[in-house]
Amino acid sequence: MKYLSITVNTSSKDADLVASAMFDVGAGGVSIIDSNDFAELIKSDVIWDYVDESVLKQSEVVKVGTVTDLDDDVFVTRLKERLEEMREAGGVRYGEIQASVIDGADYENEWKKYYRPIKTKNITVVPTWIKYQPEQGEKVMLLDPGMAFGTGSHATTRMCLELMDACGKDVIDVGCGSGILGIAAALTGAKSVYMCDIDPLAVDFAKQNAKQNGVDAVIELSDLISGDRSADLVIANITADILARLAGDLKKHVNKGGSILLSGIIDERAEWIKACYESAGFRFTDGLKQDGWQAMVFKIG
Repeated sequence: MKYLSITVNTSSKDADLVASAMFDVGAGGVSIIDSNDFAELIKSDVIWDYVDESVLKQSEVVKVGTVTDLDDDVFVTRLKERLEEMREAGGVRYGEIQASVIDGADYENEWKKYYRPIKTKNITVVPTWIKYQPEQGEKVMLLDPGMAFGTGSHATTRMCLELMDACGKDVIDVGCGSGILGIAAALTGAKSVYMCDIDPLAVDFAKQNAKQNGVDAVIELSDLISGDRSADLVIANITADILARLAGDLKKHVNKGGSILLSGIIDERAEWIKACYESAGFRFTDGLKQDGWQAMVFKIG
């Protein structure tokens, strides 16, 4: 199967903002290729099946990329418009935007070079193709993200893993992607887990990853949260625009005394999101900031 690959040249400082622009216009997943990050990885204790040293020879230009359907002829236009909006607001600098047709199998092998195990206080996420020796008592999740979903390397996901308190709770993961957050909830003691996504590819990967980790969860193709399902903890790691629209809807899906964990929020939109959820009846209780992004925990009741 062939895809349209979109790559934007930028710097380490602006890479997350370019990634945010891609998510804003509908990207299902984004990769950030930074040779400086890879150089640090080579120095780590991780044992790799292979190392492509050509990555170390890349320039200091950071490449932010995504893939979309071959016949999606408006994605690039929307992305340019969004980046220009952000540039005019003084929020991002970027260079050339490149679009090319790629074969899915070739792309799958390419993105695997840039993933690494991610350690948080609750769990360590390990891509399936990396050899990893856990420490005694360390909880490990094996994950195959597919070429359009993350393994937890992005700040938005890392913060969710750090803030997650799922033990003994019914959990809903909205927009589950590869299933990383829902599976992490199950592995750290959740009573039950429900995951949903609007992308059938995401649902397929989430089901595969849940099975690989021995996790029993309900995983469905759904437009965010449908029906009257509720939980003690609702997790939503999506874009700020969607989070704002969900503020009122999420309330009916959170049990009394329950909480929501939100991520995917750039610093510039954090106060707006906080105000949206406080207006909807939630109370802010905790949060984290990393790399220009924020995650927030709110309680209800």
